[in-house]
Amino acid sequence: MSDWKIRRAPAIHTEITVPGDKSISHRAILLAALTNGPCVIRGFLPGEDCLSTVGAMRALGVSIEIQDETTVLVRGTRGVFKAPAGDIDCGNSGTTMRLLSGLLAAQPFETRLVGDASLSKRPMKRVIEPLTQMGAKFVAEGGDGRPPLKVKGAKLRSIQYASPVSSAQVKSAILLAGLFAEGKTTVTEPSQSRDHTERMLEYFLVRPQKNGLSTSIRGGQTPESRDFEVPGDISSAAFWLVAAAANPDSKILVRKVGLNQTRTGVLGVLLRMGAHVREIVENEEAEPMGTVELRGARLKGTVIEGKEIPNVIDELPILAVAGALAEGLTVIRDAKELRVKETDRIAAIATNLRAMGAEVQETEDGMEIQGGKPLRGATVDSFGDHRIAMAFAIAGLFAEGETVITGTGCVATSYPGFEAQLQELIKEQRSEPIPVISQLPQSDS
Repeated sequence: MSDWKIRRAPAIHTEITVPGDKSISHRAILLAALTNGPCVIRGFLPGEDCLSTVGAMRALGVSIEIQDETTVLVRGTRGVFKAPAGDIDCGNSGTTMRLLSGLLAAQPFETRLVGDASLSKRPMKRVIEPLTQMGAKFVAEGGDGRPPLKVKGAKLRSIQYASPVSSAQVKSAILLAGLFAEGKTTVTEPSQSRDHTERMLEYFLVRPQKNGLSTSIRGGQTPESRDFEVPGDISSAAFWLVAAAANPDSKILVRKVGLNQTRTGVLGVLLRMGAHVREIVENEEAEPMGTVELRGARLKGTVIEGKEIPNVIDELPILAVAGALAEGLTVIRDAKELRVKETDRIAAIATNLRAMGAEVQETEDGMEIQGGKPLRGATVDSFGDHRIAMAFAIAGLFAEGETVITGTGCVATSYPGFEAQLQELIKEQRSEPIPVISQLPQSDS
């Protein structure tokens, strides 16, 4: 697995686009497979996680043609799938496993879902419980609700489910299963999570009903085949936005990026920290999409907590880096969910920030970061987590000396072009041809 070496960089003045949204790319494949005909998906993210969803649907008999790197043709099967010849490998993708569980809950066969070592540690009980209430049968071979999962489908009944967590994946799994259930299925969350599935169901001419924090769907509906464009991923843009926000001389424009209000919390946090942020929605046909303009500033610490957390859960690693670069105290709380991501992100962030000289107090559900202390280059670990690797690549741009990030191969799960884009972005700002980021020889470990 490759390592990166990164050095301090100058201010950023650039305009970029980012790859397609990962969450939306997953859902586009799954929903297109449920339709009554062909669907062309443009802007698809060709990362390993999304390709796991493609592989899973192909294993279930869905015809999927990769027309070019970001264009995919899916031929819908009206939700009628074939029993796979063997296990379905979800790779590192929790989204693939959880959402697929919702579809498989209604199929007249048994399926075994497996994943890599990281995914095999992640909690699946949160989807097993409601889907079991609907009539499906699950065996979590990893114990305590952890993969591998055996899913035996059944004729589903509708339920009213009060989710103990605000999770778009849980909500989506239940709504997808609800398409196959008799009657109306309702899921209620403690706070608003991402609403991509609801928006995309509407786009494919299925009508979920929204009432406050409750979302309902009636069974027996077949989505209509339509072409779909995936916007750029705001979670991927967040790395570049923080790189600009923390330098008062920087300015960045991000074009064709998703601006769904359940995903743009990172913009609100950076605005609160002092960055100058402007967003312009230019297209709202399926998902809001447009331009973000950001100018850097001397950032100040902030508190990120409560209902804001589900909206920024994927951005918390890079926002923690922003906190270390800001003046004053940044507090992250109510984010215990970070402990069950690809790694324990709370521990990983705290460990790496301390290695770079920041003052960090880890808590059960977050951390306190005393910002303003200069960062120093250090060797830090990705912990096999793509967002940790990318967040500390940005931290390295502000540190004195060299920063080495080990195990960066994991970045391919969500942002396969990150390294090249970082190199290109920084090269634009330099007159001398000296790379800010370079590959180290692969280690033996």
